[in-house]
Amino acid sequence: MVTTHNLGFPRIGAARELKFALESYWDGSTGENDLSQLAAGLRQEHWQRQTGLDWLPVGDFSLYDQVLDMSFTLGHLPARFAKTEGSSLDRYFRVARGRSAQDTDCQCGAAGELTKWFDTNYHYIVPEFDAHTSFTIDPSRLRQQLAEANARDIKAKPVIIGPITYLWLGKSIDGSNRLDLLPKLLPAYAALLDDMAAQGASWVQIDEPVLVTALDAAWRHAFHLAYHQLQHSNTRLLLATYFGRLQDNLQLACELPVAGLHLDASSAPDEVDRLIDWLPSHKILSLGVVNGRNIWKTDLNSLLERLEPIHARLQDRLWLAPSCSLLHVPVDLDREDKFDPEIKQWMAFATQKLDEIQLLARALNRGRDTVAGQLAENAQAIASRTASPRVNNPAVKSAVAKLAKTAGQRHGDYETRARKQASRLTLPMFPTTTIGSFPQTTTIRQARRHLRQGKIDQADYRSIMRAEISRVIREQASLGLDVMVHGEAERNDMVEYFGEQLDGYTFSQYGWVQSYGSRCVKPPILFGDVGRRHPMTLEWTAYAQSLTDKPVKGMLTGPVTMLNWSFVRDDQPRAETCRQLALAIREEVLDLERIGTKIIQIDEAALREGLPLRKTQWKGYLAWAIESFRIAANGVSDETQIHTHMCYSEFNDIIESIAAMDADVITIETSRSDMALLDAFKEFAYPNQIGPGVYDIHSPNIPTQEQIIHLMQKAAKYLPADRLWINPDCGLKTRRWEEVLPALGNMVEAAKRLRQLTGTNASTVST
Repeated sequence: MVTTHNLGFPRIGAARELKFALESYWDGSTGENDLSQLAAGLRQEHWQRQTGLDWLPVGDFSLYDQVLDMSFTLGHLPARFAKTEGSSLDRYFRVARGRSAQDTDCQCGAAGELTKWFDTNYHYIVPEFDAHTSFTIDPSRLRQQLAEANARDIKAKPVIIGPITYLWLGKSIDGSNRLDLLPKLLPAYAALLDDMAAQGASWVQIDEPVLVTALDAAWRHAFHLAYHQLQHSNTRLLLATYFGRLQDNLQLACELPVAGLHLDASSAPDEVDRLIDWLPSHKILSLGVVNGRNIWKTDLNSLLERLEPIHARLQDRLWLAPSCSLLHVPVDLDREDKFDPEIKQWMAFATQKLDEIQLLARALNRGRDTVAGQLAENAQAIASRTASPRVNNPAVKSAVAKLAKTAGQRHGDYETRARKQASRLTLPMFPTTTIGSFPQTTTIRQARRHLRQGKIDQADYRSIMRAEISRVIREQASLGLDVMVHGEAERNDMVEYFGEQLDGYTFSQYGWVQSYGSRCVKPPILFGDVGRRHPMTLEWTAYAQSLTDKPVKGMLTGPVTMLNWSFVRDDQPRAETCRQLALAIREEVLDLERIGTKIIQIDEAALREGLPLRKTQWKGYLAWAIESFRIAANGVSDETQIHTHMCYSEFNDIIESIAAMDADVITIETSRSDMALLDAFKEFAYPNQIGPGVYDIHSPNIPTQEQIIHLMQKAAKYLPADRLWINPDCGLKTRRWEEVLPALGNMVEAAKRLRQLTGTNASTVST
């Protein structure tokens, strides 16, 4: 009989219950007991949604981040937080966001660094290691969740991050080798596994997604050392890999002394037969046959054609699951009552994906006849999507095909453009700006809600948005910012806002997924060819510019980010879809220039996260990604300054590609890393201007002038001071005005002091 299981379930809740509970706790409206009870209730609800599976995940639920959870389980947190006052939960949130609910401020230093979880849009808190790092387990979190599951007679499979992936995900803060910590880490893991066995866990899912990346000999040897030591635990280990193909690590994965191996078969269907041949006959094979990262319905009939011979070979050794944790998809499609029925039938959210797993298992265990009706319905949906004229637009395909090869080239080189832009803009040294968005206030959210509900009309809505834009311009003028933004009050999300105005997109009501902590996003669904119907930002940008003599940036989301932050169609190459998006954004860029916009920012926050996990595949991705940005950006004259923004990514290994984007100014996140992300510029002479972020907007803490000056002086060691801008890490929509105003005020005053210190008070930004 086929066994069914799940690697993880969305933790935020179908109605974002965890988000609102966290924010209520952080602002002091509720207490720790309230948060704990809400979390326990969500876990129970999520297990109920997974009823019917043979094994359910336990420990996949987190109050903020699963990597941070693992750090606390291992008794490992940054030294600056270890001895702070308060409960373990206080310390947990200090690491996560720089402040607990009990703190008016936190003097313990920066919050843990955020970066992307492999090639997803989920952010994790980076573990920090040094040569003296030690580990002392605290199994209380897993014990509690196991006890809750046992009380409900749930067949629980605890989920933990494996030791090699945990070390790989972290960073050394003193230059020491992370692998040197393995002898100290493994006893902690062994003790943790024994503790879970004592709580009744007969299987433990131990996640090692690093196996789908290229590993050198030292890391591969570390796997052998780790699992030969951990094989003596009193529980069976299911080693889980996901997000890609094992490739040269396939034999290594098969040889490790574990009871079972999970393969992401949706990403690596060609590796299944090899894995069956290599895997010892006493081990189970779990196949992730339903894509856990996208929302398209699985072609169950075609999949069964592949699974039936596999089942015949493996029998009881075959387990079925989604490809990875379902953290990356929304909870339940059945909640959506406003989707176009034709498009809705093509999709499956987390709950429906588990239904697909169970249907596949019934077909394999009892025969296809027992699920003939469901299989026929699935076949009809797959055929409908393939044949729909709404998916393919010949006019869009023709326009992309006709793009000239020179479409991505600026007229002049950077030095020529910089002289013309400096003359036109007359900005001071260390010009100050923000990344784009300002706080999304209750007034803004209420206006958006009332428009949807029909309580106000478009004219009323525009009036409210104009009032908000006026406020943003007034506040920036009062602060003395050099380059302004309109604040993006009208935008619900930096991708969704544009997608709503483009052909080829559709949108959910409740399709929220977690980005980090309480931050949720509702990715648009890109189902067809993309085309721009009308201008999307001109009205708001022109109005904001009419209120000030200072330049107001036009704010757009770039094509690569539009692609990577959407649920993307899987019936054509991603590169082709990205070029369609680039053409649509290009049309908007040229219209902004036509109305006199002097600076246009095209955000590519997600450029790096789209990188394949194997470096051998980077060249192909970067070629079409950079080409797409250049198509979108480079139709303007030399006098128009193009900015781009990237956040929470390592840039060292792709710095040449970033330079190849040829943006006049790039802004990046650097505050949490204390400018460490600028190491890339030690070896590479970046030719254009750059704004290293000095205000960590993911923390409620307000940076001081001294902190900002310190960061900028560090940046000036890497880059010429006359090419540096001063700005926050990211947009300000999630922060409150009472945090934003003093933070930006300190930023502006720090810029003034830096000009005095460098004796360039009246200078303009040079080339």
